[in-house]
Amino acid sequence: MKLSEIKKHLTQLKTIEFKLPNGDLVPEHFHVTEVGKVTKHFIDCGGVLRKEERVNFQLWNANDYNHRLHPEKLVHIIELSEKTLNPKDAEIEVEYQGETIGKYNLDFDGTSFLLINTATACLAMDQCGVTPQEKPKIRLSNLQSQGTSCEPGSGCC
Repeated sequence: MKLSEIKKHLTQLKTIEFKLPNGDLVPEHFHVTEVGKVTKHFIDCGGVLRKEERVNFQLWNANDYNHRLHPEKLVHIIELSEKTLNPKDAEIEVEYQGETIGKYNLDFDGTSFLLINTATACLAMDQCGVTPQEKPKIRLSNLQSQGTSCEPGSGCC
């Protein structure tokens, strides 16, 4: 989700809810302690120089049960970061403290902001000799001719 998208969603909400990948909600007394512009300038294993910019939100589960972050307050914080940091309309990454600090992508389901697990990947597979494992290709017509049995060795699984 890009910065402009979260601002649009926030204007339509009365409360803010973040949902973790396991379905649990971030406690409602969380705070957004940082809105930042993160620039990553790096070289991949194939020797290609790369530069990425993201907007970073840091969520913190405070023991402050008397205050809740309202949508209009988060919009205000975002707008202040836009004036001060001048970030691009970039993708948002969210940091949240679990057993360790997790980095998540962000999505929206119409009610809650969804924290989506991230994963690492090789950006230069053609350069470093790593080839992704291909799944075996099976003709569906061959499966039908073998009957409807799903016994070991029948080829259905």
